[in-house]
Amino acid sequence: MPLKLTSARTWLDRLDRSPHALWLLFVASMMETLAVPIPIETILIPWMLCHPYRKWTIASVALAGNLTAAALGFHLGILAMEQWRDAVINIFGGQAAYEDFQARLQQEGFMALLAVGIVPIPFQTAMLVAGASGYSFVLFMLAALLARGTRYFGLAILVALVGDAALRLWRRYSTPLGLIGVVLFGVWMWFQLAP
Repeated sequence: MPLKLTSARTWLDRLDRSPHALWLLFVASMMETLAVPIPIETILIPWMLCHPYRKWTIASVALAGNLTAAALGFHLGILAMEQWRDAVINIFGGQAAYEDFQARLQQEGFMALLAVGIVPIPFQTAMLVAGASGYSFVLFMLAALLARGTRYFGLAILVALVGDAALRLWRRYSTPLGLIGVVLFGVWMWFQLAP
């Protein structure tokens, strides 16, 4: 039987019907926060567009996964930085990124964490620096909650406001964007695994 490619909409419909969909989203959100540099929005936006009745649930689960991973990353910063500092820093962005965010955290504190949590860039360095520097865990989690809550619930609000128009655009361009995403992920993996 030949391999048949299904549309993204068919895949999202199948995902939405799965009893494991929300657990998979929780894990994917954790992985995005801890290790994978591909924004979870690549899943959230089309899922919310295709199934807008679940947009608030999807945003909530993504936020829960992100906050769980943020707490783990913070504690990794506390525990692992003393013993495996160089290896951990290299995994999560490199020495320059670590030092840059460390200086920024010292200067701007809570606002630095809030800013890095809102933009769709990896949050790993912020978690490590906050944990290793002895920053308040409560303030760190509050910044993560506000920043990532703004991102995920902002998407849900956006879907509620312009969902039909955005869905038409997504249907038109989802295949090329998906292929670009796969290629970018492959390039990132190649650079991570290359000697």
